[in-house]
Amino acid sequence: MLDATPLLLASAGVKSILYHWIGALREAGSQHSFHLYPPLSEIGDLRHDASVVRRSETLRGIFMTLANQRLGIQFPERCARGMDLFHATNQVRRPPSSVPLTATLHDLTVWRMPHLHTPGNIAADKRYADQVLRRASGLIAVSEHTRRDAIELLGLHPDRVTTIHNAVAEAYFEPCEPAVRQKPYILHLGTIEPRKNIDTLLDAWLQLPRDLRDSHELLIAGPAGWASDPTIARLKSAPPGVTWLGYVPESSVPALIRGALALAYPSLYEGFGLPLAQAMACGTAALTSNVSAMPEVAGDGALLVDPQSAAAIRNGLARLIEDPELRRRLGEQGRTRAALHFRWAANASKSIAFFERAAA
Repeated sequence: MLDATPLLLASAGVKSILYHWIGALREAGSQHSFHLYPPLSEIGDLRHDASVVRRSETLRGIFMTLANQRLGIQFPERCARGMDLFHATNQVRRPPSSVPLTATLHDLTVWRMPHLHTPGNIAADKRYADQVLRRASGLIAVSEHTRRDAIELLGLHPDRVTTIHNAVAEAYFEPCEPAVRQKPYILHLGTIEPRKNIDTLLDAWLQLPRDLRDSHELLIAGPAGWASDPTIARLKSAPPGVTWLGYVPESSVPALIRGALALAYPSLYEGFGLPLAQAMACGTAALTSNVSAMPEVAGDGALLVDPQSAAAIRNGLARLIEDPELRRRLGEQGRTRAALHFRWAANASKSIAFFERAAA
């Protein structure tokens, strides 16, 4: 049984990954049945700003989630009866005890960078670690970096944590008409929150030579997240050439990435970095950080810079804007790497093998 609660909520990366993972598991696992908690009859199109199921099922699922979190009502236990295991998300605080428990580790940012999170986020993640992660029979880490962080910071035994890289939806590999704007553009994609380092990216952009800024545009695509008010205020008052698009529907993202000169993704910490992998799948050059999981994901498919240095980001942006051969090479290398390592069919096969071991 797979916990699908995030599909009912407004959410970004984790929701997208879960959505495609469920579909890939069901397509690949002909010998297995994958039931969802809360019970969901039909999943609609992916959207990040609302639930992907009908209203009645959304309300029922949210009620079950809140009753489990706040009142301790064991809806997960009841639904998991007769199942071989229960795979939890951080929305389940009191998981079933009658079947093996597994979960996915997306990142350890609350432990690595607590100053970038709200007290509520920190408390919720630490409860999840105590009530789920430390009790689980097995855990999937979305990168080897996340696996090492989990072993170090949570004291988990290495044998309990298996690395299975996230994957990218097929729409990012398929040809599509790129988005067209009046000027060539550099794109940043992700929720507006401190970890994404957008303020330093803005500093770097404003340090570029005037002629580059006049002839190019910086697009910031993503909804407002936590602790984002100062950054949002800055984006709204940004000089010409910097545009905040807000939330962009999932169906429009591949064209937006494909139309960009490059993706700028200088995050301070990522457990994987889905927008980076998406850009690589599109064959779009990328600039990203030389810390956490991003070098592991990028390989030779992105330009790596120090995310704490506006000068390093500025220099990287200038190289990408001025050097079409560099963009071509990074785009080709990134696409090759994404095709080899970040496909959902391969992820599902590895995940099913993980579940078989955990259930045994």
